[in-house]
Amino acid sequence: MNARPDLAALDKLKTRIQGLRAKTMDNGCTQAEALLAAAKVAQLLDRYDLSLSDIEITQSACDRMAFETHRKKRIPLDGCIGAIAHFCDCRVWREKNADGQAAYVFFGLRSDVEVAHYLTEVIDGAVRAELGRFKNSLAYQRFRHQERYIANSSFTLGMIASIAEKLNRMKAERDAVNVSAGRDLVVLKASVVDAELEKLNMKLRTTRRSTRMVAPSAYEAGGEAGAALALNPAIRSKS
Repeated sequence: MNARPDLAALDKLKTRIQGLRAKTMDNGCTQAEALLAAAKVAQLLDRYDLSLSDIEITQSACDRMAFETHRKKRIPLDGCIGAIAHFCDCRVWREKNADGQAAYVFFGLRSDVEVAHYLTEVIDGAVRAELGRFKNSLAYQRFRHQERYIANSSFTLGMIASIAEKLNRMKAERDAVNVSAGRDLVVLKASVVDAELEKLNMKLRTTRRSTRMVAPSAYEAGGEAGAALALNPAIRSKS
């Protein structure tokens, strides 16, 4: 048995992810195309993981990748960053640079952090696009000018919460399929990531998010937009 990770397969996967990452709205891709690309990434990751032996996974290197927010304050994306990390079998924390701007740092197997970063890019872009549509809606125009800041944040919070719920549901479905195929990859990968994270000797702590005032109608509109996102990959049993 080859005890070394299949580097050729990993390089191929990373090339596919980079190609899918190019499918963003900034590059002329529609939102629907970008979201379908995100779903394909999850599918590719499952196939890659199942192709590796337990020894190859335990000997795989961990990596870290930061998603820069370019903001000093917390943003709505905070509400689903944990779900993204969970979906990709990563750990994630928030840290600030010298200018006080925050970044989400994903830590895990190299292929997993690639996917987590890509998925964050897609979700961030989708939320911005949907918020733009909401601002042009009749429902938004009904808010008084001084209420529109709350309407904006309420919409994005509702959309992010809906996406997080969807990711957690998809994760449970993916794990069930993998277990039915005879591989409990979650436990195996978690042992590798936790062991490598312990070597960093970092002191991580969980913080409670502050309560936010929301406009119910805008929050519900955001929830509907999040539920409508086509993130679901075609999950099939693998033999």
